[in-house]
Amino acid sequence: MPLYRDFSDNNATILVWKYEEGEELNPDELLEPENADKVKDYHPKKLLEVLMVRKLLKSLKPNSKILYKEREPYLSPKDAEISITHSFPFAAIAISKNKIGIDIEKFNPKILRVIDKFTYENERDFIPFDNEVTFYTIIWSVKESMYKIHHSKHWSLKKHYEVKPFELKHLFDISCRVHDDKISDELKASVKFFDDYCFTIVEE
Repeated sequence: MPLYRDFSDNNATILVWKYEEGEELNPDELLEPENADKVKDYHPKKLLEVLMVRKLLKSLKPNSKILYKEREPYLSPKDAEISITHSFPFAAIAISKNKIGIDIEKFNPKILRVIDKFTYENERDFIPFDNEVTFYTIIWSVKESMYKIHHSKHWSLKKHYEVKPFELKHLFDISCRVHDDKISDELKASVKFFDDYCFTIVEE
């Protein structure tokens, strides 16, 4: 299993794997029995993504499982925090002593069709017209990563997750915030680019 990227730091192990044709991923060996029903109707590529994450986990914590509570993954036994993400042919896992959120997104002009769903007009003032796809993909990905740390089925990426203005030369330290009428948590995001993808890490 060739590792594609390692973005680990002092607090977290963060690994990215790129699938190569012919790699063996056996559901009977990798998939938790508790998740068999969850994946039974998955598209073959989505199932591969799930199995890639499990193989990464086996390389780090061979006696652990990924289970779900209200669609959110957690480790069993719960001795660390976890975040997972995948977009074929990539899959990634983060295991940390603190809450962490990771997300991977492919740069795609189609994102411009949905910017009203995850940003307000006043969030867009700093975005250059000639590079909108890059900036909006980063914003979406940062908000997705924050959601994995602070999530609620009642929250919206537009209303409750904020990404402060940033420049592409400072992608290691993007200020962002999760907020509602009870909380306001300031966070920092780090963004990496590879193979026309955006990979985002938010650590609490």
